[in-house]
Amino acid sequence: MDKKNIKVEVCILCKNELICLKKIYKNIKNSLDKIKIKFFIIDASSTDGSKQFYKDNKIEFYTQKNKGRGNAIIEAIKLKKNVDSIIFFSPDGNENIKDVSKIIKYLKKNDLVIGTRMILGARNEEDDQFLKFRKWANNVFNFFANIFFNKNKYVTDSINGFRGINRKSFLILKCDEKNYAIEYQMTIRAMKKNLKIKEFPTIENNRIAGISQAPSIQTGITFIRCLLKEIIIGKNF
Repeated sequence: MDKKNIKVEVCILCKNELICLKKIYKNIKNSLDKIKIKFFIIDASSTDGSKQFYKDNKIEFYTQKNKGRGNAIIEAIKLKKNVDSIIFFSPDGNENIKDVSKIIKYLKKNDLVIGTRMILGARNEEDDQFLKFRKWANNVFNFFANIFFNKNKYVTDSINGFRGINRKSFLILKCDEKNYAIEYQMTIRAMKKNLKIKEFPTIENNRIAGISQAPSIQTGITFIRCLLKEIIIGKNF
């Protein structure tokens, strides 16, 4: 892909993120308005008053039909048939909305663009912590993905959710992970199909409020299962 102009929208994935969203919504809207990019929300049946906030601010939103982060991403792709690419963003404060413009730039020549927290110039939320369990686990999963499936430049952050993908490319990948392994599967299958993957350093800030909705042990098991499945099926998907 090498296009001067592509139609891109940002998908914000929400589940009970009202406190965070209230604090950063104005920045999100102003930043995206400045670069003339539309956004919409996929809401996973929030119970904290989020939907009223969407309505009050006239935000385009859709209630997720099936549970799980993977299903939210799959539903977003199916909904937006008139766009070239979709960028996925979480409103918890970890991700920098200003990096959206970088993703758009790189999507003009690539199929999948990932904000990496693992290279020089980047920051991982756990960098200030003594025990970096999630970061270490991430590096292990990155290693196996690259060893088994990648023939091109080493991908340093195969699981980060802050990414953009060409819609047609996503459909080719036939991703079917229902929950948090969706990005890992997406990256692995992009490797298998020899799609163009681009990474750029991003700063992962600390979460504004609340805790991660991805329990570490359960999520780790999900990633292991996904990896084994992708090894077994090879390119048969």
